Amino acid sequence: MYEKLKGIVLNTIRYSDKHNIVHIYTDGRGLMSFAVPLGRTQAARMRNALLMPLSLIDLEAAVRPGRDLAMLREVRRNYALSTLYSDPMKNAIALFISELLTHVIQEPEGNDPLFRYIEQSVQLLEQMPGQVANFHICFLFHLGAHLGIQPNLEGYSKDSWFDMTDGVFVPSAVRGHNLLQPQEAQVIYLLSRMTFSNMGFFRFNREERNRMLDVIIGYYRLHNASIGTLRSPDILKQLFV
Repeated sequence: MYEKLKGIVLNTIRYSDKHNIVHIYTDGRGLMSFAVPLGRTQAARMRNALLMPLSLIDLEAAVRPGRDLAMLREVRRNYALSTLYSDPMKNAIALFISELLTHVIQEPEGNDPLFRYIEQSVQLLEQMPGQVANFHICFLFHLGAHLGIQPNLEGYSKDSWFDMTDGVFVPSAVRGHNLLQPQEAQVIYLLSRMTFSNMGFFRFNREERNRMLDVIIGYYRLHNASIGTLRSPDILKQLFV
């Protein structure tokens, strides 16, 4: 049975001498894996160009119950991305987002709010002029709401600690829990006010931004055991001043 879907390409891995496996997050069926012939024809090269990380596509898939791999019958670009691949900073952010999503998205069911959030975030990153140094921080923080791990902001005060294990602010240290001291806990609260529209007004130096990235990834790992070693954060840490 053929089905028309919208998709966000997460990654491509080499499967054999003749095929790649492409992981695509779709609006109607969640995460799907496709066997895609390598090929050397112009048509194959054009198809592969449409399957870059975070490409936004329309696709027609042959869906067969009980099979891990689906087949792509047709794929078309539904939103043109140019600066995402030509701008080194945007490209580094895109590779980081695609790597992280590859780890955290495992569900073979549709999740419309999550799909729309990722889709709209990719479009915003493509459209943004100028400084995008805070984009990945903003994206990560608000992604948590769609994954069910958003920090609970109730009970916050300037003297609060942030309990990374339970995702809540607490008045004092809790033995056996992963905690942020009040100074860093304030940053968690600050990030809750950041949006893609106002993120340019948040000023951080490289050390502060890199620490925030480490903390947020650490928080994700505490709440999602599927996140292993990530390679792309090291690239991001070198790019932004």
